Amino acid sequence: MRADRMPGVVARDHVLQVPLDHDDPGGERLEVYGREVVAAGRERDDLPWLVYLQGGPGCPSPRPVGRESWLTRALEDHRVLLLDQRGTGRSTPANRQTLPLRGGPEQQAAYLAHFRADAIVRDAELFRRHLVPDGGPWSVLGQSFGGFCTVGYLSRAPEALSAAYVTGGLPGLDASAEDVYRAAYPRVARKNAAHYARYPGDVAAVRRIVGHLREHVVRLPGGGLLTAEAFLSLGLMLGSGDGSHTLHHLVSEAWVAGPAGPEPADAFLEAVQGHLSHAATPLFAVLHETIYGQRSVDAGPTGWAAERVRRQLAPSYAAFDVDAALAGDGPVYFTGEMMYPWMFDTDPALRPLKETAQALAERTDWPDLYDAGRLAGNEVPAAAAVYFDDMYVDTGHALRTAERIRGLRVWVTNEWEHDGLRVSDGAVLDRLVRMVRGEV
Repeated sequence: MRADRMPGVVARDHVLQVPLDHDDPGGERLEVYGREVVAAGRERDDLPWLVYLQGGPGCPSPRPVGRESWLTRALEDHRVLLLDQRGTGRSTPANRQTLPLRGGPEQQAAYLAHFRADAIVRDAELFRRHLVPDGGPWSVLGQSFGGFCTVGYLSRAPEALSAAYVTGGLPGLDASAEDVYRAAYPRVARKNAAHYARYPGDVAAVRRIVGHLREHVVRLPGGGLLTAEAFLSLGLMLGSGDGSHTLHHLVSEAWVAGPAGPEPADAFLEAVQGHLSHAATPLFAVLHETIYGQRSVDAGPTGWAAERVRRQLAPSYAAFDVDAALAGDGPVYFTGEMMYPWMFDTDPALRPLKETAQALAERTDWPDLYDAGRLAGNEVPAAAAVYFDDMYVDTGHALRTAERIRGLRVWVTNEWEHDGLRVSDGAVLDRLVRMVRGEV
């Protein structure tokens, strides 16, 4: 098998044919891709496997260019599989170009209903049986949504795991989509308040941008529509370690003097497009609320829960209402990790999938993803990093779940934000590994 060599690592490609519906193994199949990574010089060593499950949903695994980030620490002890979850990366793609091959929106939605965490875990199991000698157990590292998948793994196939590590991704076992967003808006409000306290000049700067977008039609270089709401969705950045600073620099470079007066700078619009476009990760938007659907929690539809809760909370959080905020003199709040119906009008990559997303939003009776009884009897050594006041995953939900997973060791920290695994140079993973080993 051909190997790719990068600084300090050797990588090999693996592709498996997996059932679209694991309950119908003889039916339609799709490809799932995984990249094996091992430290250079240890290719022939008998190393235990660690499978990495990326955040998302709908995001491919990292593309390493050598020994970097958390991978450096992982490769000290493991042979790593970076799994491109179904529909992403080099796995069979699911996007505006390929989904019409399925038929209309209802057929596309029925297809994508097989792209949740339960199917991802079963894909991983096929890889384990294919890669691990004698089909033995391996370890799993789940970041964010990958942590949701990891808890699903502990629910479905704990016998397949020798250890489980979760970073910023313990889901609420019995939290509905509405529960998730009802808890999220106050956290996002706190991130906004912290941002504006750090950069008080951004209050006026953001109001100026949003006011302009309310009065003018502004197009992004790729054809997307930059509305006030679309601009404010850049608040997704506020949950990462450097996001507030990145957002500030973006806001401070918004304008250029043109023949008719100040106008949004091309460089600003190009940068905004880079943050807002879902061309590379359409499933992040299309499937986002489906990851919370469970029939035992709420047998009804997710139904654009983020938008519904925003309207319900409007009297208490007027700063999230563009027009109400502009009518006063206070800050206009950015939103966070929320998907709204209007995104399927403003983003060219999502526009063709608008009816498909609506069909998924209306879908009911989603299968359960977690087995509380099995988690209560868990015997897999496990550790989780819970980031204090994580903007993306509610700390309260995470800690309640931690209490329900037998033997799970939890590290609550405010040293890092949600991206701690990526930016800590291996410190977060190292801490979890030592926790599982009983060294700390």
